Amino acid sequence: MKNVFTIAFMAIALAFSVEASAQDFAGLDKSPMDAAAFPSSYKVSDKAVRITYSRPQLKGRSMSDLAPAGKVWRTGANEAPEITFYKDAKVGGTAISAGTYSLFTIPGEGEWTIILNKNLNQWGAYSYDEGADLARIKVAATSDGKSLDEFSITFKEVEGGAHMIMGWGSTRVAVPMIF
Repeated sequence: MKNVFTIAFMAIALAFSVEASAQDFAGLDKSPMDAAAFPSSYKVSDKAVRITYSRPQLKGRSMSDLAPAGKVWRTGANEAPEITFYKDAKVGGTAISAGTYSLFTIPGEGEWTIILNKNLNQWGAYSYDEGADLARIKVAATSDGKSLDEFSITFKEVEGGAHMIMGWGSTRVAVPMIF
């Protein structure tokens, strides 16, 4: 009787292991997810801010077609980025409480509007709700002679805090943050 149970158990285990190994996994995302944090060193565990976002690529297309001026943009690809402030901060002079927010932007010729929104888990800007905005901050947009094919975000330390730098094509936007 013990052998019957052992054989039955092995048959069930084999059936589940075959099912698990037969799964298909997706290939690489065309706009891979990335993250940036400040301080950026992996050795520093006491972070002030971290952002998770997806990185669309121009691939010969125009930035103005992918992120049109004057329209709310999800600031990347796929899901709207989520930015977590681990400490209370001032973003462009606006007080922001520690927490996680969606990040949207409105690109413009010489100025971008940075939007921190309370609604999380948003795909694109399709369900963007202006009524859930925590803050709208206007910052200068500049040009750089070096073009970035992949949308990128990094942090640059400055006295008293950091600038969150967004770059795509030749456009650069610096968002001042104090922690």
